[in-house]
Parts: sequence; structure tokens; C-alpha cells
Amino acid sequence: MTPQVKIIRTRPHRWPLPRYHSEHAAGADLSADLDAARELGPLERAAIPTGIAIELPAGYEAQVRPRSGRALAEGLALVNSPGTIDADYRGEIRVIVINLGNAPLTIRPGDRIAQMVIAPVARAEFSEAGSLDSSDRGDGGFGHTGR
Repeated sequence: MTPQVKIIRTRPHRWPLPRYHSEHAAGADLSADLDAARELGPLERAAIPTGIAIELPAGYEAQVRPRSGRALAEGLALVNSPGTIDADYRGEIRVIVINLGNAPLTIRPGDRIAQMVIAPVARAEFSEAGSLDSSDRGDGGFGHTGR
């Protein structure tokens, strides 16, 4: 079943609604809803508005992820990647971007700045235990399998 996502515009219509740009794309592009271009210096962060709010069906989340082309070409990344939009959030989607490049970069009105992936959510039941079952990995942490 394809989840149905309702969208409202938080400002007058200006930019396209999120859409997939190829037949098998997992992410729908989000556009910057800015009145003027915004320059970000190296390591500068900003919350960029998208001009939309969504209503997800229960049991789903929207994950906001970077766009690989801009990440490679300019160093445009997301601070909290992936960002999570919960099914009960109704506010405007704002994308928290950071410039990881060595030079200033410009985000222009209507630029595609991130992608949104709709995914099912599994909710766990947490219980405190006296011990955990053993495993081959045990408590081996970061990089332990590369030795």
C-alpha cells in the first residue's frame, strides 16, 4: 500500500511540491522557500524553510537527507542527518543545513536542498533486564571488525 501524505503550503505557492525525479528514486526533493539568496560561510549552519507542512499516516516517518550532488560539489550537508519528521508533527519543514566546504556557498530561492524519504516506523517495547544474551561481537565497538 502506498502511503498518502497530505501537504499544505505555509506561504503562497511558489515552488514545486516535493516530487520524485526518477522512476525508482527513494527521496522526493525539498526546495528552499526563501525570499532572497542565502550565503553560508564555511561551517555556518542555518534552518532553511521549505514552505510546506505535511500530515503523515500513523506508522510512518519522513526522513530528511542530504542531496549527494550538492554534498560532493559544494559541501552542503545536513547537521542532523537524517532528520526525522514524526507522524504527529504539523509545523513547517525546515532543513538544518551546514556548509562543510572551504568556500561560501549560496542557497537560492527554489533550490533543491534536501530529499525526503517516507519510511515505516517500528516501535519497540523497552524492558530492563539483569543481563543480555551473549553474541560473537560482544561489546566490540567502533572499528573492531576491521582489525
